[in-house]
Amino acid sequence: MNYKHPWVYHGEAPKAGRKLLLLQVDELTFSLPLIYRLIHPAEIAQKSDWFSASIVTADEKQNTQYIMLVELLQRVTQERKKQTNLIEPLTHLNQMLNQYFSDYGWRMVRKELSQIKKRQKKSHIELSKDLIAKLKSYMEQENLDSFDQAIDNLLSEVESFNGSDLQEASN
Repeated sequence: MNYKHPWVYHGEAPKAGRKLLLLQVDELTFSLPLIYRLIHPAEIAQKSDWFSASIVTADEKQNTQYIMLVELLQRVTQERKKQTNLIEPLTHLNQMLNQYFSDYGWRMVRKELSQIKKRQKKSHIELSKDLIAKLKSYMEQENLDSFDQAIDNLLSEVESFNGSDLQEASN
């Protein structure tokens, strides 16, 4: 179950483009550290346009919204670790985040989350120069554009080769 929490715009909602979403359950593991870092009062001073006007003008030492937001983040973190129903605490957290950030700020947060997601999908492996040269040669031979395509193609060939071996053995 993945509930979509739409962003409630403070100003006028954009007429084109993708609608902003608040946090989703499957994003919590990598988004919570980012949110903790971004909500800190020191960040408010540096990136005031990322936050709602009430947050920017609040007294830094008695920022009750910051305190409440940290408590909600801790609660969501605990519930996630317990693997209990996160819908209710996540809904409260998202409502609070919607009040805390400006439209522009949340767009920037989503941009950073997108970059984090992208980095997590990629993995870096080290290959020797001679193996890279062989892969490049194979890519030219097969008219492939990337190492991903070349490796995927090679793995597919191996799978089909192994599959045909199994069929011959069973006949």
